[in-house]
Amino acid sequence: MTTTTPTADTPQQTPKNAFDRFFEITARGSSVGTEIRGGIVTFVTMAYIVILNPIILSSGVDVDGDQLGFAQLSAVTGLTAGVMTILFGVVARLPFGFAAGLGINSFLAVSVVGQVTWPQAMGLVVVNGLIIVLLAATGLRRMIFNAVPIQLKLAITVGIGLFIAFIGFVDAGFVTATGVASPPVGLGAGGSVATVPSLVFILTLLITGVLVARKVKGGILIGLVSGTVLAVVIEAIWNLGPKIANGELVNPNGWGLSVPELSGSPVSLPDLSLVGQVSFGSFERIGVLAALMLVFTLVFTNFFDAMGTMTGLSKEAGLADERGDFPRIKSALVVEGVGAVAGGFTSGSSNTVFIESGAGIGEGARTGFANVVTGVLFLLAMFFTPLVSIVPTEVAAAALVIVGALMMSQIRYIDFSDFSVLLPVFLAVTVMPLTYSIANGIGAGFIAWVVVRSLGGKAREISPLLWIVAAGFLLYFARGPVEALFA
Repeated sequence: MTTTTPTADTPQQTPKNAFDRFFEITARGSSVGTEIRGGIVTFVTMAYIVILNPIILSSGVDVDGDQLGFAQLSAVTGLTAGVMTILFGVVARLPFGFAAGLGINSFLAVSVVGQVTWPQAMGLVVVNGLIIVLLAATGLRRMIFNAVPIQLKLAITVGIGLFIAFIGFVDAGFVTATGVASPPVGLGAGGSVATVPSLVFILTLLITGVLVARKVKGGILIGLVSGTVLAVVIEAIWNLGPKIANGELVNPNGWGLSVPELSGSPVSLPDLSLVGQVSFGSFERIGVLAALMLVFTLVFTNFFDAMGTMTGLSKEAGLADERGDFPRIKSALVVEGVGAVAGGFTSGSSNTVFIESGAGIGEGARTGFANVVTGVLFLLAMFFTPLVSIVPTEVAAAALVIVGALMMSQIRYIDFSDFSVLLPVFLAVTVMPLTYSIANGIGAGFIAWVVVRSLGGKAREISPLLWIVAAGFLLYFARGPVEALFA
């Protein structure tokens, strides 16, 4: 889908009212209807986090043998996502939805709570957020952002596109782990995608693809709604049920994270008892150095995942300039850090910009008003968790693949004639999806850029900050042995 955004060389229409002027809706070539539609699409593609984040976090048993409750986690996930998405929309006025970051919540559940309690783990998340806010407020985060060459910023956009598409393929069951060394992944189950949920994914992908290709307004939203309705009808007829129940595979032909059906009341009151359950006792429990290493990992993951995501989304929205900068970048970086603080305070894990926002951008969202729509829907989702979960993962996954394809188009702006550019870009683009981490891809690209470009006789063109960040990524990649030294 091609988009047009007014530039300094094109005449801009007069804002219709103060609301329009505040969110710059007309100035960015959008409309209230388009922003509402984009906000809804972003929410639909992100809604799975209300289910998935509780699944991940509730699976972690802390050092005292305690676990977080699923219902409470679902409530605080919706609460924090709603508040932070609205805050970002009003302050930064950009269409980037917020929710609990998947990389950090997995790190907390798998690696952190084996050493500390859940309240202490969330205390580390708060510390991580405060550091990020400080870096953003002092301008250091912006300086690091500006030190990244445009080729790497574009590579980050392309890599995120592939990452989004890969997430979609995996969520849909189109790509699965084989369980063997080679090949590590394969097509569907046993080389087949003949399951009904996978076929729903394929059909939704093709329907949405045709609509987007024909430039139908609301194409992605129409595709999502059509796929959901189809899934609900199929489930009503065949009663496929879930693929996994209680952590065990019960039906290989079942649905992924959510079954497209409504059982019982669609309304439930949110349990917010986890809000404020934060402790900073981890520094005493495991020692200052060990705790700082955990914070270091959180900061690096949070910092560069968000930077990469915002770079890619702003470029896709046509809001970035030739250097990759976008409007109100300092405010955006500060609020993103606040998301980590808020996520730790509510015990829902660090909240950050979501790459799925690209679905809303692909639908036409260009302003923070789309975020307000998305945020309000997240707050309502606290009361309608059963209704939110009706959208099957396989249907939402189709939208992610479409968005991935749209973001992939940015690769045409990179000049590959210079191998010292080609290799870092290639590593950044490929490492992201292959390691399931935006931060890993950025780190690989940064390190390769510094090493290859400097030894290729172009050291003077590299910002000193990029050298420092590359060195930090070396420490980040070697954090396992480093942490072992302080164990």
